[in-house]
Amino acid sequence: MVLAELNFDSAEVKGYIAIAMGILGLAYLTLRQSAKKRRDPLEQQPTISLAQQRSVERQMNNLIVEMADMARQITAQLDTRAARLEELIRQADQRIGQLNRGDSLSPGAPAPPSDSRNLASADSRSEPPEPSKHADIYALADQGKSPADIARALDRPRGEVELILALRPRPADQSTPALEATTH
Repeated sequence: MVLAELNFDSAEVKGYIAIAMGILGLAYLTLRQSAKKRRDPLEQQPTISLAQQRSVERQMNNLIVEMADMARQITAQLDTRAARLEELIRQADQRIGQLNRGDSLSPGAPAPPSDSRNLASADSRSEPPEPSKHADIYALADQGKSPADIARALDRPRGEVELILALRPRPADQSTPALEATTH
């Protein structure tokens, strides 16, 4: 409707048409040049050489292999430590059971021979404690110090001190004051 009313013979309309054609031509040329640049991605030079790329790839593969080896070693160490801890827990449970059976007897009654054989066989199966390692802990415990105080004084883990005190061989009528302090 608007186009029908326009007079294409006038100079003003012809000027607008010429401007529009010029803008369209420039847009076409600009788009054509940018399309040529996108079509040839190999025209650009690579930033690093092929030898450098292979070197980086080899280094990455070596790093991956080293990481896998390290992960295997750490896993093996953790498995070994877990097995050792399970063994220590099992031994501690056996000792606790033996001590509980011994504590349930009356103080004046002698222990049955079967219990003494079990204790002797359990001691022969486990590693004998090193007196020099445990003597300091025993001495501080005999002075009435708590396991936490002993651990701080000797710079040793509290759990280790508690385990040594729990596994400490002692006469049937005597108990460790430091251990009783932690259980009450």
